[in-house]
Amino acid sequence: MKIPVDIHAHQLPQIPGTAIVNRYPDTFVPEAGEWYSVGMHPWHIPTAATPAVRHEMDILASLAGHPQVLAVGEAGLDKLADAPQAVQIEVFEYQARLSMELGKPLVIHLVKSMDELLKLKRQIKPTNPWIIHGFRGKAVLAEEYLRHGFYLSFGEKYQEEALRITPSGRLFLETDESDVPIADVYSRAAQVRCVSLAELTEALQENITKVFFKQ
Repeated sequence: MKIPVDIHAHQLPQIPGTAIVNRYPDTFVPEAGEWYSVGMHPWHIPTAATPAVRHEMDILASLAGHPQVLAVGEAGLDKLADAPQAVQIEVFEYQARLSMELGKPLVIHLVKSMDELLKLKRQIKPTNPWIIHGFRGKAVLAEEYLRHGFYLSFGEKYQEEALRITPSGRLFLETDESDVPIADVYSRAAQVRCVSLAELTEALQENITKVFFKQ
């Protein structure tokens, strides 16, 4: 079994099984040997909680248990998205509870909604990992999320001090929509953290195995 090194990508990797590829419910067609996350992104939620939204939730529920789906998401809260916060919160909570029911991590897209996210986390009391992907905040913000039990995933762009202070047991790396190879993301992260590439890779492989393959 191939263990992925890239926990959030939007394109299939050159080497099958080395990335967790994000798909939406209507675009999820699993290919042999690949890994996926499936979720409802806040940018793609209609501006009202219509029957179409409920239907997509039902579709997601039928797909999220697929053995090649390692995580639910991107679920998210985004104050720059068109969908009202109330609708976003409803859809996010649905995905959060679904991921907890399945025992799979929740991959989170978050923009200007920290207070809302923390409130939902207190209400839901998740027993599964919640991962903020594409983290670009400063170290003080990273410390706050880590204090509340979140995992942080870093891509091509980030604040170096935030990456340095994140424990390896709470750390992931990703490519997201970037064209930068995941090998380059690892190489730079190792330099920033002042560790060897082999040491970083081993630590993250242990973390990925623990979080994504425990079920």
